[in-house]
Amino acid sequence: MDASLRLTLRAAFAAACTTALLLAAGPLGTAAAAPPPPPVKAGTEVEVPGPEDGTAAGSGHVRVPAAGRAKKAPQLSEADRAADGEVAKMVDNGSTSDRLDVVVIGDGYTAAEQDRFHADARAKWAEITAVEPYSTYRDLFNVWTVDAVSQDSGVSGDPTPATVRDTALGSYFWCEDIERLLCIDQPKVDAYVAKAPAADLVLVLSHSTKYGGAGYNEPSATLGYEGISTASAGNAKSGQVAIHETGHSLGKLADEYFYPDTPGYEKYEGPEPADSNTSTLPADRMAAERAKWYRWLGAQSPDGGTVGAYEGGGYYVTGLYRPTESSIMRVLGKPFNLPGTEAMIAGFYQHAKPASALTPTGRTLRLRNTAKVSVPRLAGADGRQLDVRWYLDGRELKRFAGRTEVAVAELWLFDLRTHKLSVTAEDRTPSVRDPKIARTLKSTVDWSVRL
Repeated sequence: MDASLRLTLRAAFAAACTTALLLAAGPLGTAAAAPPPPPVKAGTEVEVPGPEDGTAAGSGHVRVPAAGRAKKAPQLSEADRAADGEVAKMVDNGSTSDRLDVVVIGDGYTAAEQDRFHADARAKWAEITAVEPYSTYRDLFNVWTVDAVSQDSGVSGDPTPATVRDTALGSYFWCEDIERLLCIDQPKVDAYVAKAPAADLVLVLSHSTKYGGAGYNEPSATLGYEGISTASAGNAKSGQVAIHETGHSLGKLADEYFYPDTPGYEKYEGPEPADSNTSTLPADRMAAERAKWYRWLGAQSPDGGTVGAYEGGGYYVTGLYRPTESSIMRVLGKPFNLPGTEAMIAGFYQHAKPASALTPTGRTLRLRNTAKVSVPRLAGADGRQLDVRWYLDGRELKRFAGRTEVAVAELWLFDLRTHKLSVTAEDRTPSVRDPKIARTLKSTVDWSVRL
């Protein structure tokens, strides 16, 4: 953890103690009236990545100005303005309404470097989808690129704090005096995000090889995306930072690291956290109370070791437990643990549907028509695919199992009534054990059909 961050935390702790003493004693020992609470620092809370020379996934949170180092938009030539804001679909897996849409924007790329940005975007997405569960579920995603043309090549703060470059999104290292914290001008980012047809997750790639990133994990109230991850396009380790940040934004996972030797974080004494991967319960109580990740206790986890209750997490050294010793929510380069994988899959299906209609559902299909549906292919090593089943008026048509299209003529209709044809696609993954989550991994498409 940075010395500057540790000093900040210690100062906050000392201030809290001083306030408590002042409240405890007023004039002549009487209770003093409570002073108004201190103002909350304006801005956006972001996660700070761990140091480059370590393995920690993060090292705390700070509030940063939403507009970063506010500057005017780059002064572009007419030719550059023509290229600015161009949208392309880098990965096309279907309708935006049925897929999780990722928007990738580059910063610090001039008009002549936009091909480089597209190559960097492809490389970074390949890095993300090499990690489970992204690897298995890559067909649930659409990926859009939005060209942001910068006046200067590179970003501010690289290589030194004095380096200033005129870029489209105002990316800069040394945010809040932390070298690896790579901040942005969020209103400018949002202006480019709005150009894409849809956005569920945003990735900003800065044209730099310097290690750094940030997690803007507050959902957008206006554009609907779950969060923004920033990363250096040319730094391999920065991709791991971006994956970790999506654990927060898509999986709603808590950090599993903690702050040793930091006042205020020695022991957690609060209520049970809402996060699915931290708990006040040790393994025996978790099992007895059938709480949190109890369904996974004792299972071998892909990040190594056995799922249990390991003390330390949510920034606290004691009082909180995490599911495994070292998942990516604590250590860069590690995979998600089993409870984390389950949470990520749940997050994917909050935005993506297992079945989407290719044949319009708003009209009655007749004998010459065919009902067609799009079902994503899974890319897991076990070869498992989604379970597809067809029904006529609620009765399963077992002969059509696994198919993605059925002709009305194949239904053998013998009357003039209107019937309901349905297809259901369901993900019966063993990576999900929570029945509440399992029920969200299913969708149905209906058509009216008749002779």
